[in-house]
Amino acid sequence: MEQMMQVTEVMERVKPNASLRGKSAIVTGSTSGIGLGIARAVAMAGANVMFNGFGSSSDLDLLRQELETRYRIKTAFSGADMSNEDDIARMIEDSRTAFGQIDILVNNAGIQHVEAIETFPVSKWNAIIAIDLSAAFHTIRMVVPEMKKRGWGRIVNIASAHALVASPFKCAYVAAKHGILGLTKTVALEVAEHGITANAICPGYVLTPLVEKQIPETAKARMLTEDQVVHDVLLHAQPTRQFVTTEELGELTVFLCQDGAKSITGAALPVEGGWTAQ
Repeated sequence: MEQMMQVTEVMERVKPNASLRGKSAIVTGSTSGIGLGIARAVAMAGANVMFNGFGSSSDLDLLRQELETRYRIKTAFSGADMSNEDDIARMIEDSRTAFGQIDILVNNAGIQHVEAIETFPVSKWNAIIAIDLSAAFHTIRMVVPEMKKRGWGRIVNIASAHALVASPFKCAYVAAKHGILGLTKTVALEVAEHGITANAICPGYVLTPLVEKQIPETAKARMLTEDQVVHDVLLHAQPTRQFVTTEELGELTVFLCQDGAKSITGAALPVEGGWTAQ
């Protein structure tokens, strides 16, 4: 509930630009964290939004109602399990039913597990690869044909600074995010002549529920206190010593979906306070 209230407060401060009016978007993993921030930004820009995540909470229902009223858009919700190909297909079809077409695809859904490779559970590896990498393959292959037919489309994959550099104890996550970057580049080349762009945003640490969950796991793996993990591990990697915000990532996503970004494709865009410049 607190996060939803913070989103509402931000909406009060930021004037919508309606640059995506008439477009429709799917944002996976958008009931919290980065995905919620991106979905909100896309809605503020005038696009219809398919939310996706774990369960339809009353808080999300209230947010959807507010977005619909304030920005004169449509929203929908899919509880699709992003590790399940059939669920993904239903989400895509539900989006077409709700909005008529899919113009923008934001692959954000992700999970994480932190552990040394020799004890890393095989089940965790399989789940992370399925949700953080394979899900994007499935969504992209399902929406590209209609984007090609219309001669316009935007694919934004939320990768990570870990698509560019590695960290210990995150073998599955780093492998998946490196894979997302390779997938992004390949798709960008395949659709370049069809008015479609594909880009990867590579955030550093954002204080989301996913990152908050990593703090005690990393503390255990590295035998540190949780405060030490925040200051000496997470923010130590970012020269700004500040967490990236979901608002920053939302605004960048909206820009990539505008015509002013039509020549930006196949790019890995770091938003990590200078982490990968070191």
